[in-house]
Amino acid sequence: MGKVAIVADGTCCLPADIISKYDIRLVPLYILYKGKNYKDGIDITPSEVYKIMRKREELPTTSTPSAGDFLEAFKQVSQKAESILCITLTSLQSKIYDVALVAQDMAKEEIPNIEIEVIDSRAVAGALGFVVLEAARAASEGCDLNKVANVARETIKKVSLFAMVDDLFYLQRTGRVGKAAAWVGSVLDVKPILEHNTVVGETAPAARPRTKNKAMKQLVDMVAEKVGNAAVHVNVHQADELEAGEKLKEEVGSRLNCSELYLTEFTPGMGVHAGPGILGIAFYTE
Repeated sequence: MGKVAIVADGTCCLPADIISKYDIRLVPLYILYKGKNYKDGIDITPSEVYKIMRKREELPTTSTPSAGDFLEAFKQVSQKAESILCITLTSLQSKIYDVALVAQDMAKEEIPNIEIEVIDSRAVAGALGFVVLEAARAASEGCDLNKVANVARETIKKVSLFAMVDDLFYLQRTGRVGKAAAWVGSVLDVKPILEHNTVVGETAPAARPRTKNKAMKQLVDMVAEKVGNAAVHVNVHQADELEAGEKLKEEVGSRLNCSELYLTEFTPGMGVHAGPGILGIAFYTE
């Protein structure tokens, strides 16, 4: 860990080897199931969460990390760094940013010599992950906090996400993606594609193909239309759909000019609200 430590919440969907390589400190969300709290990715795996959800019986919910969780992360990374940049999920769909700000204020007494900056990414999932990753790369090169934060802000302007929802049952149950939930009850036999970009900062419906194969093709088509022949960074997501995720990654790799290409599990911290079976593509061009 260099001058600047990078802290992010656990929804950023980065591969484990990347998190380890750049010494990124994740603060996990909590999965609530049968009266117990599980730290996402630590006490319970994404696959375990999605398998529970497919039963449609006693469904899990989520809760945000506490200010104490963020403070503990800040204290741990401060032992090896001079300053901290914390990057969170969009504040328009979560209270995590607000919680991290509380922890930042608490840290003024606990670790007064450590400068901490908290940034609202306005992004989700792998789009947030790319903001975190680019900041971590700048930090690994020895950049100071101001420079690393600027790299994060510039990346925020570029990142986007398209994701297919496999089953509208879960959106109907939670209503967390309000505009897309409007499709529930009117057109059930669809595989909605949602879009999240940082200009809006919220997830909204983009298309409604009727089959998974059509949806997968349309996902790639939509990204290709956005990026053209430009070099593109891509993170493909799957939620308990590994085979389909690998197929989608292969299609992305064959059609787009990828500078880097990952396949990751879609975080249950968000997937609990949209359900298993999600396939998504987070991306940005250079």
